[in-house]
Amino acid sequence: MQKLTAFLLLIVIGFSACKPEPDETPVISVPTLDQELVKVLNTASDTGDKSHFIQPQSNDFAAIPQDPRNPLTEEKITLGKLLFHETGLALDPRDEQGTGTYSCASCHFAAAGFQAGRHQGIGEGGIGIGNNGQEREISPDYQVFNLDAQPIRTPSVINTAFQEVMLWNGQFGALGINQATDYAWVGDVRENNNLGYSGVEVQAIAAIDVHKQAIEEDFILNNDYQELFAAAFPQIEEAERYTDEYAGLAIAAYERTMLSNQAPFQLYLKGNESAMTDQEKRGAMVFFDKGKCGTCHNGPGLNSLAFYGLGMLDLFASELPVFKTPVDAPENRGRGGFTANPEDNYKFKVPQLYNLADSPFYGHGSSFFSLRAVLEYKNNAISQNPEVPESQLAEQFVPLGLTDEELDDLEAFLTTGLRDPDLARYAPESLPSGNCFPNADAVSIVDLGCD
Repeated sequence: MQKLTAFLLLIVIGFSACKPEPDETPVISVPTLDQELVKVLNTASDTGDKSHFIQPQSNDFAAIPQDPRNPLTEEKITLGKLLFHETGLALDPRDEQGTGTYSCASCHFAAAGFQAGRHQGIGEGGIGIGNNGQEREISPDYQVFNLDAQPIRTPSVINTAFQEVMLWNGQFGALGINQATDYAWVGDVRENNNLGYSGVEVQAIAAIDVHKQAIEEDFILNNDYQELFAAAFPQIEEAERYTDEYAGLAIAAYERTMLSNQAPFQLYLKGNESAMTDQEKRGAMVFFDKGKCGTCHNGPGLNSLAFYGLGMLDLFASELPVFKTPVDAPENRGRGGFTANPEDNYKFKVPQLYNLADSPFYGHGSSFFSLRAVLEYKNNAISQNPEVPESQLAEQFVPLGLTDEELDDLEAFLTTGLRDPDLARYAPESLPSGNCFPNADAVSIVDLGCD
C-alpha cells in the first residue's frame, strides 16, 4: 500500500512539473479616448484641472464674473433683456424714418449666435432679417451717411462675462488692462470709461448714444417700464433712474448671464461623456494639444485678455459691399487704434469661440466665410494683409503642420462641440411695448411675422 501511495505521489508531482507556469507578461492598459482628452484638458488648463473650462449656470449669480459696482440681480437682468431687444428705444435716429425700427439686438440676436449674421452689422437704415440676418439689407430710402453700420465685424455678446475689456481693440473698460490707458479716454464715446466700470458695462452705456437710442421718461412711463426700473434700481431716486447709465447697467447685467453653458463641450466637462461625438473629442484634443489653440483661447469662454496680430484682412478689403469704413479707419489698427502705441498696431483681442457656426463670417474684417478657411489660414500661417508688418505678427502665428484629418476633427469641435443649441432661451417672448424685435422696419415685421 505504501508503494502504491508513493507511486501515485510521483505521478502527481510529475503532472505538476509539466504544468506551464502562469503568464507573467504585464497587461498594458490602453487609455480610452475620454481618458486621453481629460489628460490633455488638465494639462492645458491654467489651474491643472478641466473644471477651469466650465461655465456656471446663468442663474448662479455668485459664480458669474461681474463688476462690483453692478452686482447681478434677477430684476436687473429682466430689465436688461427687454431693453436690449426694445426697438422702441430707437428715438434719436439720424433719419426720422428710422424711429422705432432697430435695437441692440439688430446686430446681436439669438439666431445668429448673438452676432450680426452678416459681414457688416447694420442697425439704423437696415431692412429685413431673413436667413439669420444674412439677408438684412440697406434701405433704399437711406442716405449712406445716415446708416448705422459697424466699422468692423460684429463680435458675439455671449460669454462677455469672461472679458475684461470690450470690442476688438479693447477700448471699453476702465479696469484691469485698461487702467493705464486713461489718456485715451477723451474726445468721443471712450469718455464713458471715466465712469469707472468694467468693459461690459461701459460698452452697454456707450452703445445707447452711439446707436442713437434714448432713454426717455415718456417712453418708459407709457410702456410699463417704470416698475421694472424701480425693481432693478430701488436705491436710486425715480427722477434719476431713466438714464443711459442705469439702462446700460441693466443691459450689461443681462449680457453677463448670456453663457453658452449648454454646448456639448460644456456638458462633457460636467461629466456627460456622450455629449460629444468621438470626432468632436479628437478635435478638442487637437485644439488643446497639437493645434496649440488653447495657448490663446483658454478659460470658460475660450478667449483671453491678450491682443495678437494674425495678418487678417480688414473689412474694407472684403469682396462684399461695405459702408462707412474707410481704409484708414482706426479700427483697422486694432489695439493701436485705441492706445496710439505703435507696438499695438494690427493686434486684435482674442475672441470667445462658442456658437461661431451660427454666422458665416470670421476674422475682425469678415475676410473668411467658413471656420475651415480660418483653420487652414492658421495652419499655414501666411499673412493675407500686406499692410501688417512682419514685426507685428504674433510669435504664435507659425505653421502648425495639422493633417487634413486633424483639421476635420478640429472643425467638428468648433462647429458643433462648441455650439449651444438653445441661445433662444436668452431672448424675451415679448416686450412691454408690444413692439416687434429685434427689428421693426416694415420688411423685418413681415420676416418676423409681427404683422
